[in-house]
Amino acid sequence: MNNTLTTHTGFRFEVRRARPEDEPTVAEFFTHVTPEDLRFRFLGGVKEVSHERLVAMTRSDDAHIHNFLAFSTDGMLIAVATLACDPADRVGEVAICIRADRKHLGVGWELLAHIANYAEGMGLETIESIENRENRSAIELERDMGFTVTAYPDDPTLVLVRRRLGEAG
Repeated sequence: MNNTLTTHTGFRFEVRRARPEDEPTVAEFFTHVTPEDLRFRFLGGVKEVSHERLVAMTRSDDAHIHNFLAFSTDGMLIAVATLACDPADRVGEVAICIRADRKHLGVGWELLAHIANYAEGMGLETIESIENRENRSAIELERDMGFTVTAYPDDPTLVLVRRRLGEAG
């Protein structure tokens, strides 16, 4: 099922769950992501997204992992997102990555709002994300959406952003 979203800039895109046949498209997508955004998405020095990671993003048989793809109206993959839930389906960790030439259009905001609504519909209580402290634009967006920011245990380079669902954001 596709969901059409419209950002505050008027940019329209469709979001759907990832499928196994999307792997080549997702691999190609990551060639249009900045090295800094790759580092922020995978929390480390990733120069190229491995086949194993691509499989995890397109073929999850785990009922607690939900992978989403966002396509512009012309069919270009512009963002990928993952919602990974704990075994009790109470807390979901979100990770989003946006194509470099489609940033600053409001895609991140709308995609995160979509995932938050999806998670709330599943009955999750909280969504969170682990962010590199240098990823100021993501942290600011999450703050604007009602997330709280706290230090990440045992790693001063990271922060934990968290939002209880069912609260205004």
